[in-house]
Amino acid sequence: MSQTPWRLLVTAATAKIRGFQPLISPMHIEIYDTTLRDGAQGEGVNFSLEDKLLIARRLDELGFDYVEGGYPLSNPKDAEFFQKLAEKPLRHSRVCAFGMTRRRGLQAADDPGMRALLDSQAPVITIVGKTSDFHVTEVLGVSLEENLAMIQDTVAYLCGAGRTVIYDAEHFFDGWKANSQYAAQTIQAAAAAGAQTIVMCDTNGGSLPEEVSAITRAAAGKVDKPLGIHTHNDAELAVANALAALDAGASHVQGTINGLGERCGNADLISVVANLALKKSGYQVLDGEGVEHLTELSRYVYEIANLHFRNSQPFVGPSAFAHKGGMHVHAVAKASSSYEHIDPAQVGNERRILVSELSGRSNIIALATKHNLEHDQQLMQTILRQVVDLENNGYQFEAAEASFDLLVKRAAGSFQNHFELVQYHTSVVSRGGHPITEATVKLLVYDQLRHEVAEGDGPVNALDAALRKALAGHFPALETMHLVDYKVRVINSDAATAARVRVVIESRDATDTWGTVGVHENIIEASWAALIDSIEYKLCKEEIA
Repeated sequence: MSQTPWRLLVTAATAKIRGFQPLISPMHIEIYDTTLRDGAQGEGVNFSLEDKLLIARRLDELGFDYVEGGYPLSNPKDAEFFQKLAEKPLRHSRVCAFGMTRRRGLQAADDPGMRALLDSQAPVITIVGKTSDFHVTEVLGVSLEENLAMIQDTVAYLCGAGRTVIYDAEHFFDGWKANSQYAAQTIQAAAAAGAQTIVMCDTNGGSLPEEVSAITRAAAGKVDKPLGIHTHNDAELAVANALAALDAGASHVQGTINGLGERCGNADLISVVANLALKKSGYQVLDGEGVEHLTELSRYVYEIANLHFRNSQPFVGPSAFAHKGGMHVHAVAKASSSYEHIDPAQVGNERRILVSELSGRSNIIALATKHNLEHDQQLMQTILRQVVDLENNGYQFEAAEASFDLLVKRAAGSFQNHFELVQYHTSVVSRGGHPITEATVKLLVYDQLRHEVAEGDGPVNALDAALRKALAGHFPALETMHLVDYKVRVINSDAATAARVRVVIESRDATDTWGTVGVHENIIEASWAALIDSIEYKLCKEEIA
C-alpha cells in the first residue's frame, strides 16, 4: 500500500465510503532532465555543443518531458544550443533555459539575465530562488522582503512574456526545517506570480526520506500548484528522496542520466524512471515507452561524456544482472527471480554469468551452452579445474569472456590456431628525445612464413600493427577490428619489479565488444597473450558468422 501515491489512496478511500468501486488511472510523472546543466557540473564532465545536441535529441526520442539546456547568459555554447534547437525543435520534450531571479535593485525588465532567457527562445524557463532565510541574508545579502520581491517580479515578468515558468526553490528542505513560515512564503510568491510548478530542491543532498515525505505533504498545503522534487546524492539518498516526494504528492522529478552532477551527483533518472515504471504502482512515465531503452541511454551518455560505465549501477550497469557464485547461477537457471528483482530485458540489459575461482559447475555450464557442450560433465569439470588453476596464477575472466570462450574450445578440442608464432621482438630507441617503438613478428600462416616490421606508439601498438601486416592478406576481416582499451594490473606486488602482471585488452568490431586477458612476469609477454586471444576470437567469430 505504501507504493501507491497518497492522493490516489485518498480518492479510492473516499469512493469506497460512497459505495462504488473507484477507477484509478495512473498518475503521469513529469521527467525533467538536467544532465546538460547540473550534470555538466560534475567533475570530469565536459560536453561540447554537439554533445549537448545529441543527448537532447536522444532524450526527446525516449519521451522525456523536459530537457534543460543550460544558462544562456553563462557562455556562448549554451546560447548557441538554444539557437540550434529553435531552428530544429524537439518533437516531444520541452526545452528549458535555466536562470536566477532578477538582481537586487534592478527591475526584471532591465536585468541582462532576463533578456538572455527570453532571447534563448526556450518555451520553458526554470528560475532558481532562495528559500532559506540564512542564505537570503548571509549569502545573497538582501532582506527577506527583497528576496520575496525578486522571486515574484522575476516569475511574473517571464510569465508575462508568454513563457512557462518552473520555479526551483533552492535549499528548500534546509530552509523549511530552519524557518518553515518564510520558506512557505517564498514558494507562495512564485505560485502567485504564475509559476506552473514549484520544485523543492534538496540542494545539499543531506535530507532523509522521512523528512522529504513530511515536508512535501506540508508544502502541498501551502500552494495550489503542482510540486516537483530535485535531489542531490551527498547522503546516497537522492533516488530514495525523489521517490519519497513523489509518494507524498509531487508529480514532477528532476535529475540527471547516470546521476552525473556536482559533488556526489544528482538523482539518477535511470533508477527513478525504472522504479516508477517497474517497481511501483499508480505511476506513468515517458508516455509508457522508453523504459526498455534505459540501458542504451545510460551507456550512450557515458560514451558521449567519455566516462567509464559504472559497473554496479542499478538496473543498467554491466554487473546489475551478473552472477558469479555457483549457487546463485544454479538458482537463476531454475528461477531467474531467485536472484534478479526484474527481467533484465525490461530495461534493455542482459544477464551475465561470470567465471572465477568462486564459480561452480553451473557457471561453466551456462557459458558453455552456446557450444552445445553443457551435457559433457567431465569436460565441465576439466574446464572448472583449469579456471581455478589459472586464477591462482593471476588470471581473471570476468572482463575477458573472449579468453574464456577460447579456453572452452581448446578444452573441447574444437579450436585450431589460425597462425603460429615463430618469434617476436620489440625495441625502443630515442631519436632526438622522442621514443620510437618498433616490433618485428615472424608467423607461420597456412605454412607460409610471414616476417613483418611496424612502428607504434608503444610496444603493444607496434606488435598489433606488425601482426595485422602479417595477417591482412589472409584475414581481411581484421580490418574491422580495433583495440579500444588496455589495462595493466600488478598481481603480486610484494615481488617488486619481478611481480606478475595481468593485462586485459578490450577490442571492438562493427557489432561486438570483447575482452581478453594475459598474465606473465614480463608485461610484453602478458600483452602478447591477450592480443593473440583477441585476434583469434575475432577470426573464430567470423567463421561462425
